Amino acid sequence: MRSLYISLFSEYYKSRKTLAFWAAILLPVIICTLVSFGFYSNADKILPLKFSGMMLWARYSSATLNVMGFLIMPFYVIFMAFSVNNIEHKNDTWKTLFAQPLNKFSIYAAKYLFAVLLIFICLALFGALTLGFGYILQSLVPKYTFNQYNPVTFLFNSYAKLFLSSLGILSLQLILSLIWADFLKPMGIGFVGTIMGIVTASLNWKFAYLIPYSLPTLALQLTKVKKGGDPLAFEVFSREIYTSLIFATAFFIIGYFIVSKKSIK
Repeated sequence: MRSLYISLFSEYYKSRKTLAFWAAILLPVIICTLVSFGFYSNADKILPLKFSGMMLWARYSSATLNVMGFLIMPFYVIFMAFSVNNIEHKNDTWKTLFAQPLNKFSIYAAKYLFAVLLIFICLALFGALTLGFGYILQSLVPKYTFNQYNPVTFLFNSYAKLFLSSLGILSLQLILSLIWADFLKPMGIGFVGTIMGIVTASLNWKFAYLIPYSLPTLALQLTKVKKGGDPLAFEVFSREIYTSLIFATAFFIIGYFIVSKKSIK
């Protein structure tokens, strides 16, 4: 456990000034601010539609969720997975890293957990800022109906699904960035995979869930709810989430096998 803690702290120290680290904070702030400004400046066009509180929250939050699920989340995960390993590739420090009195599992697990933590921080901020800006909009435009519905369950479930559905992509991209040190190969494969995932998910191909890159999009499409329940209180653990967790576990093991074979000579 001590080796894992040291390795995790080391990852933070090495990554704290990188774009991947700061993007976890800046992306939610920028996107939520822009969406909120759009709702504020276009209030005169939205108010005549007379949305109920639930529908207004659904429309407001979906403006962010759709962009995240379809484009930003997959590409951010791909870039961040590359960035975590690129630090070692760029500085040629894999041998130095493995020469330390730390076991290889702790080193690899720390990189994985640090990447997971960045994704968690990013999505947690999205959820918190969406909720906070919604109520700020209510105070600025009193005729809005944000105060008529509590969106906490909807936001939690939505971003929890995005988080869990992204783990399969993360594990796969970490493997690719371990195998190839250059930018183009892992990023290119990730880009093609994301486009393929978006297309297959949008066309409702029945085997789309077997493509890791399609899972964030599919996760937000499924909205099963209990009969007579809140239409926005859908389940978190659907087929797409279980598939993502299976991918994440399998690719994590494969990634550790690759790391364990790296030579320190």
